[in-house]
Amino acid sequence: MKREINGHKLIYFDNAATTQKPRQVIAAEQTFYESHNGNIHRAVHTLSQEATEMYEDAREKIAHFINAQDSSEIIFVRGATEAINLVAYSWGLHNLKQDDEMLLSLMEHHSNIVPWEIVSKISRFKIKYVQVNSDGTLDYADLEKKINSGTKLVSLSHVSNVSGVINDVNYVAKLAHDNGALILVDGAQSVPHMPTDVQKLDVDFLVFSGHKMLGPTGIGVLYAKRHLLERMEPFQGGGEMIKDVSFSQKNGHCAISWNAPPWKFEAGTPNVAGGIALGEAVRYLQNIGMTEVLEHELALTAYAFKRLHELKKLTIYGPKDVKVKCGIIPFSLDGLSSHDVALFCDNFGIMLRSGFHCAQPLHQIFNLQSSARASFYLYNTLEEIDRFVEVLKELEQFWR
Repeated sequence: MKREINGHKLIYFDNAATTQKPRQVIAAEQTFYESHNGNIHRAVHTLSQEATEMYEDAREKIAHFINAQDSSEIIFVRGATEAINLVAYSWGLHNLKQDDEMLLSLMEHHSNIVPWEIVSKISRFKIKYVQVNSDGTLDYADLEKKINSGTKLVSLSHVSNVSGVINDVNYVAKLAHDNGALILVDGAQSVPHMPTDVQKLDVDFLVFSGHKMLGPTGIGVLYAKRHLLERMEPFQGGGEMIKDVSFSQKNGHCAISWNAPPWKFEAGTPNVAGGIALGEAVRYLQNIGMTEVLEHELALTAYAFKRLHELKKLTIYGPKDVKVKCGIIPFSLDGLSSHDVALFCDNFGIMLRSGFHCAQPLHQIFNLQSSARASFYLYNTLEEIDRFVEVLKELEQFWR
């Protein structure tokens, strides 16, 4: 983004919240509306056929991107939040019964806590929370202690949106499956930043958002194994998710049969332009290479860690080993609120997140009301980090 804030070149360090969009992604959405705009799956005319082909091609791209077995395992949703709600209501409400248990960690985004708490009050299943160590890493010993034959689901973020901690999803998936449980992984902070192979990870559900990976807002993905989707009830009712609706004069009701996955879970007119633009974002990332994206972010994180330790009054939260985290640094400056820090940086064109980042339980573990958060992506540079440290040093001097 070629923009200045208060005469300073914009430095965007709020990528864990949302990312900036390449020209190609913006152009893909614009081109659709200018030349191909039509509703999908519902007409034989040219525009509808073109729109349908472009939308389903995007689904294929995303399936390939995460190595799903088939594109029918890719459900388009509004974002990771809606994807988790879909699983909670379509699978959880019908499969988690009284006395069943599920495991969540205390590092989860509220989107991976609140839906389960709501559904648990209906189905009466029990939620157990896995502890997090003081450095923000998952307490695997506590996980091993709490999982048992009564556990039906483990739901866990792949990467913490607060600390950047990378969880060992392979290990947790195996532990879950060994105990007869399924695993849902919140990939909102991992799919945009590292290679993700759902077959190697052996996850049952994976959710992620388009706007955190160069795509537009209002589009995201639920991946689920095909056999689970076939048995799950629909989340919403309406057009496209039905196969047949027939009225019976005898009983006065409509008999309804569902469409096949993925359309079974995509009621109504979807975000066609958003899906197509997300497909273009995936193509953009694949051209760069996700291994290269990860290596760049790890280098930025290590460099930022080193430079930030030059400040006397700054505290970094999370693990000290940058090899177990990815692209996110939460911190505080003594005597200043996170909003004070963010507003001061904003005066110099540096965009940070401040607050509790929709993860209050983890902030309780850190004994914080809030934190400032710098989060990096593929377009950030070492020079931007240098400027960031200079501004924080000015703030430290000013506050003295």
